[in-house]
Amino acid sequence: MRSLAESLELAGTLAKVNVAPEEYARLLGYPRGHILEGRARELADWARNWYAEHGRPWFYARQAESLALADGSIVVDGVPFASSRLHSTLQQAEAHSAVLVAVGAGSEAEEESRRLWEDDKPDEYFFLEIFGSAVVEHLTMTIGARLCAWAEERGMAVLPHYSPGYPEWDVAEQPRLLKLIEHTGGVNFPSPVEVLESGMLRPKKTLLAVFGLTRHPEQLRPLTSLIPCESCSFGPCQYRRAPWRRAPRAFGEQIAAREPVLDANANYSVNRKALARWAEERLSIRTNEDGSVEVTFRYEGTTCTNMGRPLAFDYSVKLGSRIEGYPIQQQRCAPAPGDTGHTYMCEYVANADELMTAIDRETPLHGQRLNAVLEWRPPMNAAGCFCESASRACKWALVLETIHYALVQQESAQDTDIQ
Repeated sequence: MRSLAESLELAGTLAKVNVAPEEYARLLGYPRGHILEGRARELADWARNWYAEHGRPWFYARQAESLALADGSIVVDGVPFASSRLHSTLQQAEAHSAVLVAVGAGSEAEEESRRLWEDDKPDEYFFLEIFGSAVVEHLTMTIGARLCAWAEERGMAVLPHYSPGYPEWDVAEQPRLLKLIEHTGGVNFPSPVEVLESGMLRPKKTLLAVFGLTRHPEQLRPLTSLIPCESCSFGPCQYRRAPWRRAPRAFGEQIAAREPVLDANANYSVNRKALARWAEERLSIRTNEDGSVEVTFRYEGTTCTNMGRPLAFDYSVKLGSRIEGYPIQQQRCAPAPGDTGHTYMCEYVANADELMTAIDRETPLHGQRLNAVLEWRPPMNAAGCFCESASRACKWALVLETIHYALVQQESAQDTDIQ
């Protein structure tokens, strides 16, 4: 793979992609914040694991040699295209160039999906199909983030991507764009792609796109629709210029979000294997449009008396944005829906209102940045119940450490997605 340079061209395949669980759930059609359980969780995990073993995601990008706007037409390297929406975007931003991009989830998943359908396995077929779509979306967003970093270092800004089939760009122009993109400079195209008569691509989990480039990023400030960060759905991006739907920062400003805000070499109070398991099995993370992060953690334990009744509590934590250092803004711990085990705790039996009020009011490290949990060491208390404040503090520490660990892993994965 060629490194990013003044004249951009890069291509390659990826060993893995890190599709966010919340993005996969969204594409599956589940409502925002929904946590997959039961059969749906089993199928989602299966699709993710199958793709991790067999999928070959790829990407290609090169800067066009020329871009011209004339008479409503967009001419890229001498090839004309007709899209009033893209023309308007490039014109308003005073774009001087464009980057041509192709990404794909590979043919492997498509072939496996076809086999599953023929074997009368519609559930597996559906979940693998949708995961392929999630991979394409993820690749588009991550390569967009990489382009943002490359452009910012050169005093430029990258515009939102646009593709044939989007509003005001006829999908019939897909063959022309593919032929243009395949006319590479010095790097081989990573994967064979063809266009059907309908304009659809084969493999179908493939996307062609155009990213505009401008040397006048100040032009974007009054044009909120052209600020890619305000509409880009790639939550964990390391190169964000502005939060979603907020006033943008000056485009020449160095973004603090590029610097690590969480200690990747943290000395946790429990071993990392346990944290990794809890992060995978018990934790759900969702990044909001304003950059804040909402996390839920399911704790399962037993009472210390009454024959060790099983109980479950849900922890909800809202953090500020990464740029702010993930300050702890909201916290809550409450019995999981349908749980009855907590009613057998001895302190609950003695005074239910007092115990539940104490649990509800406890918000350790509230207002502090998430890194503060690394310095907080409440006395260890192995009790599975919530009767004693020391036991509750210990559980909060484990929850916050698990969140810290999961976010560190998420950021590390995004750093290595496309180098």
